[in-house]
Amino acid sequence: MAIRIRSRFHAGGRERTLAELASVVAMLSWKLAVESIRRMREAKFDIDLGRPYFDYVCETMAFHAHFADRVAFDQLDAARRGEFTTALAKRMAEAIEDNADMLLAASEPGACRRRFLEVFNAAGVDYADYGCDAKGPDFGFRRAYAARVRESMPEKDKNWVYDQVMEIEAPEGVKAIQKTLAGLFGGDEKPPRRAREGISGE
Repeated sequence: MAIRIRSRFHAGGRERTLAELASVVAMLSWKLAVESIRRMREAKFDIDLGRPYFDYVCETMAFHAHFADRVAFDQLDAARRGEFTTALAKRMAEAIEDNADMLLAASEPGACRRRFLEVFNAAGVDYADYGCDAKGPDFGFRRAYAARVRESMPEKDKNWVYDQVMEIEAPEGVKAIQKTLAGLFGGDEKPPRRAREGISGE
C-alpha cells in the first residue's frame, strides 16, 4: 500500500500554527507505523494484534517523533522547537488513544495515551547520545531504535530484527517524514505553478 506524502501545505494565507504542523506529522507517522508492520509481517516477523502491535506502533512513532525533533532543532529556535515537539508527542499519543480499540481492546480509557508518552520519554534518553545529519539518524540512533523494537519481539525474531529495522523500516520512515517536514518548515517551498508559469484559471 502506497502512502501519499504531502510536501506542500496551505493554510488559507495565514501562518500555520506549530500544533497544526505537529498534527500533520503525527498522522503521517501513524500511517507509516501501520505500513511498517505490514512490511515486517511480509518479512516473516510475528507482530500480532494486541500488545505486540501496540508496542511496535509506539516505538516506531516515538522514533519518528525524536527524528522530527532533530530536524526542528535545525529549523526552529529553542522555544518553538520545544513547542513543536511537545505538540507532536501529544498528538501522537492522541492518535494512539483514538485507535485504542484496535491496539489494546481491553485497555482502560487513557491507558494507550499514557503508555505512548512513557515510551516517548524513555526513547529520548536512549537516543540522546546519537546524532542526525542531512541523511537522517546515524548508525547508533537507528540501532537504538532497533534494540527497543527487539525487546517486544518473539525470541525467534530477535536475532534478525536489527537488519530489517535499521536497513528498511527506519530509512523508509525517515524519508517520508523528512520530505513532509521540508514542506512544513519551508525547506522545499517553491512559488506555486500559477506564479511561475503565468497560468490562470486552475
